[in-house]
Amino acid sequence: MVASAKVNGNISFWYTDMGGVPSYRGALPGDTTADVCIVGAGYTGLWTAYYLRKADPSIKIIIVEKEFAGFGASGRNGGWCSGGFSWSKEKYLKSANRAAVIAMERAMAAAVDEVCTVAELEGIDADIVRTEHLMVATSPAQLGRLTARYRDALDWEAPQEKVALLAASQAAERIAVRNVHGAMLTRGVARLQPAKLVRGLAATVERLGVSIFEKTEVTNIKKGQVTTRRGTVRSPVIIRATEGFTAGLPGHKRLWLPLNSAQIVTEPLPETLWKQIGWQGRELLGDISHAYCYAQRTREGRIAMGGRGVPYRFGSATDEGGRTQNQTIAQLRTILHRLLPQTTHLKIDHAWCGVLGVPRDWCTTAGLDRSSGIGWAGGYVGNGVSSSNLSGRTLRDLILNRDTDLTRLPWVNRTVRKWEPEPFRWLGVHSMYQLYRMADEREEAGLPRTSRLAAFADGLTGK
Repeated sequence: MVASAKVNGNISFWYTDMGGVPSYRGALPGDTTADVCIVGAGYTGLWTAYYLRKADPSIKIIIVEKEFAGFGASGRNGGWCSGGFSWSKEKYLKSANRAAVIAMERAMAAAVDEVCTVAELEGIDADIVRTEHLMVATSPAQLGRLTARYRDALDWEAPQEKVALLAASQAAERIAVRNVHGAMLTRGVARLQPAKLVRGLAATVERLGVSIFEKTEVTNIKKGQVTTRRGTVRSPVIIRATEGFTAGLPGHKRLWLPLNSAQIVTEPLPETLWKQIGWQGRELLGDISHAYCYAQRTREGRIAMGGRGVPYRFGSATDEGGRTQNQTIAQLRTILHRLLPQTTHLKIDHAWCGVLGVPRDWCTTAGLDRSSGIGWAGGYVGNGVSSSNLSGRTLRDLILNRDTDLTRLPWVNRTVRKWEPEPFRWLGVHSMYQLYRMADEREEAGLPRTSRLAAFADGLTGK
């Protein structure tokens, strides 16, 4: 039987949940000028516009967007506002000291409260629930990695009250995950409906006087000028807020790799099934397998489960309207049933995918080149819901030429080498995830330690 979903694509389930894909705002009417021109109307661009207008209401800000506000990852992600740190903290030590990296980690974590506070202040109803993150281990090898990650968090001065290591019985009391060996609990996170957040944020910045032009494809960015198919915007400051779609801009093909992530969402679960599963705290649920998955219990009682599926399209291509492959749907359904076998009879109502930006060293950056006036933020590697908020505040300070704690964080103005040309990056990424899947299979079969295949996969692409 071929795996399928009732709906595949149509941007994401989150828009279906809101009544359908939104209508478009007007396109750029022709040539114009601005104090700041932002390319991309996702979280990064909208947060930047929000904080700039709050800081100085006289600034003329124009946002140009190829599709509609929230078309990309901002309207398709897993709804984790986790304050997560993108991969290895040690990599930031190459250009900063330990104290600076710890300051960055704390700033990332504080972004969760900031997102929740602004949403409440601006009347944005995004189904936000303050909760905890439960990362489960379902094999001895996974438990070893989980314990090491917990110790690493303490080594990096994570507050004792923020993280905890749970025994198998404690984890199972929260969510009845099959074969759970233990879990790491992280407090101070939030679950949300991502499309509601991005659409609410877009409406908020418009109310503050920011112009958003949709159906306006950018064909070139250079000093002082953004060229679109609808006209030219001349601006001394330009912010590239295109994240996973950055490779589609001229000259940026190899800058950030557009990594695919896909999700499925079940039909609503009856209360009798929720009593079997638990999940009463609406925790963010993930595992520590190499292939990785992420899930949430939605407002109306569904399970949304995400993972990598087919991780990368040749030539940095992106999906068509969120449509994903049947094999990806099958993989995600298998993960759901492996973790929660209570769900095997449930129908899959919606499947979709999107792209997230991955720098060559897998580390997030934000910055502003003062010689050209061109700034950027992204490469969130899947942690964009909260990181983009920190980006917006950091870019505000950079644009206004403020010397602040945010502008001194080690991710600011950090540059890395580009990805390899094709076919090497396609081979590298697909080989990495195939090795991860093989490593997971060996560990689930009883290998008591982390498979060496996973370490080889990490080295292959610098992860």
